[in-house]
Amino acid sequence: MTTTASPKDETDAERVDRQLVELLQGIRVAVTGVQVLFAFLLTVPFASRWEEVDGGGEVLYYVALYASALASVCFIAPVIQHRVLFMAGQKKRLVRRANQFGIWGALALAVAVISSTTLIIETLLTNLAATLTAVALLVLCGWFWFLQPYLHRHRHSTPLDDNEGDDADDHDGERRGARASHAA
Repeated sequence: MTTTASPKDETDAERVDRQLVELLQGIRVAVTGVQVLFAFLLTVPFASRWEEVDGGGEVLYYVALYASALASVCFIAPVIQHRVLFMAGQKKRLVRRANQFGIWGALALAVAVISSTTLIIETLLTNLAATLTAVALLVLCGWFWFLQPYLHRHRHSTPLDDNEGDDADDHDGERRGARASHAA
């Protein structure tokens, strides 16, 4: 039977290595979706129904286009920075920066998804349907991508030890159990 060391047994260097790998894996998933959306948006003006898009639809299109471009920049930046900073002893800084880029990229992606979907619904159906779609997507992206993890983090977090790292809340149960046994 093999045993694996818990994250608390990691050295600082091992923890930073793992965090970087996890961030880069997540970015790989996100960037694929952003690239597909961006490619779609680049073809929209050449579609036969583009003439049906009114002034409000054009605004939605440009918001979606620029937001998907921004999301692409944010999701690709950590990979490029990793290449530039490779072997420069900056991995811890890179992990923090990649996390920030990931959050900004997710915000931009949410704007792109909401505006592009709203544009399509507005063009095919009605303004009311487009508005309801935008509100529904805003609530879904806001809840699942930002609010739910934020609330979880703040409900279950304890002050971090410098040696625990940013993902220490992944082991909440262990910490709560330890606190309960110390209180007894």
